[in-house]
Amino acid sequence: MANVKCPVCDADVTVANAVMGELLTCADCGVELEVTSLSPLTLEEAPEVQEDWGE
Repeated sequence: MANVKCPVCDADVTVANAVMGELLTCADCGVELEVTSLSPLTLEEAPEVQEDWGE
């Protein structure tokens, strides 16, 4: 288990058994975060899902 800072609000986010690409939610600001690196453990704001128009 590891603690990292939310890149949006700087709150502590506890991550257990992180997996690359895992999506988490910050308990303080509610933003969706994505695990972008395991060593060191890094979180970034997850991209919003966009409409796929089949192009």
